[in-house]
Amino acid sequence: MSQIDQLMAKLAQKGTRHVLMSEVAGYSPTRIDAEYLDETSFVGVDNLVADKGGRVDASYLPNTARLTAYEPGDVLLGNIRPYLKKVWLATNAGGCSGDVLAVRIKDEFRPDLLPEFLYYLLSSDEFFTYNMQHAKGAKMPRGNKPAILGYRIPVPPLDVQHEIVRILDQFTQLEAELEAELEAELEARRVQLAYYRGSALGEQRTDIKTAVLGDIADFKYGFTDKAADVGTHRFLRITDINAQGKLSVDGAKFVSAGDAASEYVVRPGDLLMARTGATYGKTMLVDVDDPAVYASFLIRIRFKESQMLPAYYWHYAQSAAYWTQANSLVSKAGQPQFNANALKKVRVPMPSLEEQRRIVDTLDKFDALVNDITIGLPAELAARRKQYEYYRDKLLTFEEDPA
Repeated sequence: MSQIDQLMAKLAQKGTRHVLMSEVAGYSPTRIDAEYLDETSFVGVDNLVADKGGRVDASYLPNTARLTAYEPGDVLLGNIRPYLKKVWLATNAGGCSGDVLAVRIKDEFRPDLLPEFLYYLLSSDEFFTYNMQHAKGAKMPRGNKPAILGYRIPVPPLDVQHEIVRILDQFTQLEAELEAELEAELEARRVQLAYYRGSALGEQRTDIKTAVLGDIADFKYGFTDKAADVGTHRFLRITDINAQGKLSVDGAKFVSAGDAASEYVVRPGDLLMARTGATYGKTMLVDVDDPAVYASFLIRIRFKESQMLPAYYWHYAQSAAYWTQANSLVSKAGQPQFNANALKKVRVPMPSLEEQRRIVDTLDKFDALVNDITIGLPAELAARRKQYEYYRDKLLTFEEDPA
């Protein structure tokens, strides 16, 4: 029998009391003047890190005179897009923006509820699922403040809380150390992939003929419409291209695309390039079978003839040689912009189709080992996180006292 089981058998034989969070906690009622805050004490939603990553120092200061104050032990929640899972247990005092909720244990319940235990409850996937179910708004959902305080939480004996916090703290530290090791190994593999990709694509060779992209491909800007949660076609947006040039599986949006959108329907083998924003120049190879159209800040690249394999060009678009060209062609005024006229000037090495297939086959295997979440190191990272979530949820689940 574990230490927790022994404590529960001794202190809570009939089960654990469950209460609405509003009974034991509320939102911070105190305020602080902005002049007393700096980058270490101001918390905006932007410097809360997604996926329960805590906080980082702010890159800007508040533009309002008075803000909600938080204290050590308050649990801060990002209230915009709750699915981002932004949560932090405050270790210092400061102030937060209106898009951050500071949950504070009521004075009379401080002897009965540990801030660390409440933090772990509010960083569970069960809570974030509940929060999203009650969120308001489709495009930019916000947490429902009354509903959040209506979340039911267990309040086991204090000794049990201490033991759970101790175990989860140790587990969190161990997970962080393992993830750091795996991330370092993953980064080393990415550097290795970049080097190998450059070698395979002949970056240092002068005997491979090249082609100007404008001579062998057609380009078309995307479809302007408003994304929705349902529709006839998947709506591929600039934010759907991740840092590895792959399709993100999170937050899919749709449009009801009629005749007006038919010319923007993509097919397997098309390439979509982000022409602005943080991912400008990133190119995604379309391999979705479901009907899809693409948004206006993407450019579709479609090869005219079978002179170049789309997958070969995709690998080239991830290479250092490509980015050297892209950075020399992109507009430097304001936010980086990559238009079709610039894209037409990109020069691509063009070996035979047989050689392209060999290169694609080799690089696909290497890329999967580095970036595919279902295999290799990314799979190991995902498994670690899933294991942690399982044990945390198990430790935070209690049979309710029927009394």
